[in-house]
Amino acid sequence: MPYFKYYNKQDILSITHVRRFETKCGELLDYATDATLWQKEIENSAADYVLFGIPEDIGVLANYGKPGAHTLWSQFLHSFCNIQSNDFFEGTEVMLLGHFDFDEVKQIILDNGSNAEEKILAYRHAVHIIDEAVSELVKVITSKGKIPIAIGGGHNNAYGMLKGAAKGLHKLGKVPLPQINCINVDAHTDYRPAEGRHSGNAFRYAEEDGFLGKYCVIGLHENYIPQNVWNDFVNNAFMDLITYEDIYIHEKRNFIQAIAHAVNFTDETYTGIELDLDAIAYTPTSATTSTGISTLHARQYINFAARDATCAYLHICEGIGTPDGTTGKLVSTLVTDFIKSHSELE
Repeated sequence: MPYFKYYNKQDILSITHVRRFETKCGELLDYATDATLWQKEIENSAADYVLFGIPEDIGVLANYGKPGAHTLWSQFLHSFCNIQSNDFFEGTEVMLLGHFDFDEVKQIILDNGSNAEEKILAYRHAVHIIDEAVSELVKVITSKGKIPIAIGGGHNNAYGMLKGAAKGLHKLGKVPLPQINCINVDAHTDYRPAEGRHSGNAFRYAEEDGFLGKYCVIGLHENYIPQNVWNDFVNNAFMDLITYEDIYIHEKRNFIQAIAHAVNFTDETYTGIELDLDAIAYTPTSATTSTGISTLHARQYINFAARDATCAYLHICEGIGTPDGTTGKLVSTLVTDFIKSHSELE
């Protein structure tokens, strides 16, 4: 797989703090023993979930955003490998495959771009490279009957997640066409015009390319909706949104009712579960907000969606690592929430 680093047992144990009388998650995670046979190893793994990282901020930079989304994966991984293995969550449920590395692509742009606008155009071209790599991996994972969990990077990677899952589930015979639905808790729609690929238009491209069916956004901030995007949503029966203001200011429905609405809106087929961390108040992201949902609501969303939606994948993005590790710990908790809730269905 291009641009991908596979993990072995030593890679995982090197960041797992083994302690006497305890068992950490990192000690029990499955992994690919032979990088040349990774597809077969995914198929044969007893794990139901395949975890990987996308530590890049090329898509964010292509959207004139704040860099740093490449830092979340490492911080998350250190936290995730060191949670306790116990009756609530063992770790055997997960295959930790590895992470993408697009640093070389980014460096070429930095070294050769002569001005800011030239770099923006190059970043947008590079996002297509990322799209293809991510979608190919997700296609393999879903075609083997596993659920991908992707952490890190910009929200541009929703395109690769949707395309890959749609094609993989179609290959597996789970959907009649390579198309799935999506629920996204986000301060933004990420449905900007098709002006070249970046973190703000993944869902537009996924819809135009036929991989996205129904799309519902929860927690959208009214101040961040371009009028043309608002018009697109209200005039499209396959699109829906519930703003942050409608939930928390006007109190037209509460947060759980909003999530239930989104699940019901998308429940006729497989659904991608998306969480942009910029929806959570004061969480370091490419677009940090002082007004957003709480971490409790984020956990409730993941728990509810994992249990009640027909999940195609989980994608958590846009976060920036912090010196105290809190962003990584938050995402680690969200991932275990997803697996705990979803595995109860089996």
